[in-house]
Amino acid sequence: MPQLNVKCPINKLSFGNVSVNILRELFKKGVDACVFPTGQPDLSSYDQASKEFYEWLRNAMARRLTDVDRSNPTLNIWHINGSENKISDKNILLTFHETGHPTPEELNLAKLYDKVCFGSNYAREAFQDCGATNVTNVPMGLDPDLSCLPQKKSSDNIHFGLMGKWEKRKHTSKIIKCWAKTYGNNNRYELSCCVGNSFLEESQLESAKLEALGSREFSNINFLPWLPKNSQVNDFINSIDVDLSGMSGAEGWNLPAFNATALGKWSIVLDCTSHKDWATEGNCILISPSGTESIEDGIFFTKESPFNRGVKFTFNENSLIKAMELAEHKCKTENTKGKELATQFTYSNTVDKLLDICFS
Repeated sequence: MPQLNVKCPINKLSFGNVSVNILRELFKKGVDACVFPTGQPDLSSYDQASKEFYEWLRNAMARRLTDVDRSNPTLNIWHINGSENKISDKNILLTFHETGHPTPEELNLAKLYDKVCFGSNYAREAFQDCGATNVTNVPMGLDPDLSCLPQKKSSDNIHFGLMGKWEKRKHTSKIIKCWAKTYGNNNRYELSCCVGNSFLEESQLESAKLEALGSREFSNINFLPWLPKNSQVNDFINSIDVDLSGMSGAEGWNLPAFNATALGKWSIVLDCTSHKDWATEGNCILISPSGTESIEDGIFFTKESPFNRGVKFTFNENSLIKAMELAEHKCKTENTKGKELATQFTYSNTVDKLLDICFS
């Protein structure tokens, strides 16, 4: 197999997580790669990766400028925004898109690539409907740093978890408000929130928390700090009974909800966008959207931006309350269908498909 150029972020954020998992599979498959990191590399989260992989990656980055060849294909893992710079003659973009209709700028940049691989069928169809003929979808897999741990249930209390970015499209505030209304200060239930956003100031996050809680204090709602290690993320997912991260209204895949479901947790999932590629009535608790609304949040999604415009799906509060009540009973049984996702969706499969596209 010829050499592959890989341009990608290597950090603790979502794109970085996907990139590192793909790089690990390239290493396992013996692929010769020149790796061009987007931004400053940061591998501090990946405490489960092998020393051999780290050595392979250091070497692949160190020799990128001496060994790069424009005749070799390039896999770029990045947003459409900022994807216009290319390294070689053949270029493949792996990206995520959350809204149902691309902007003219997004569509034009996508057409620059030989192939654009979206994480979801929803995004692929959105671009195809607007005339793009060079698009496909490549599913993600279960993070290899995550695994089921022996359960040490110390009480009959039901532990809900919410993980990921604090964003309007993810309904972070709405989910917390609804949970507090249903279970607040009832200590038979607990909500642990591992939510944040490195692009927001600490004061902005604190203000958002106060608003979500109605400026009240609840004895059974916990806000955890950012978990810097993947082993800690694994501990968190294993500690909860019910996952609420699937209530996002616009996703390119939804790593937290997918990972929780694949580890056998019962995730409450809004039946929309990328969720439709992996969430079923058998492996999670599905909620039908009540409609759509603008995705604009004045920060990441703005009306004036040439990127990320459109709508997100939303839900009725009572639907979530009913789903949480159902989850109280469901979480007492093993989610065997959820665990099947761990073998159905793997990063080995992801990389096999990407390599087929890059070298076809």
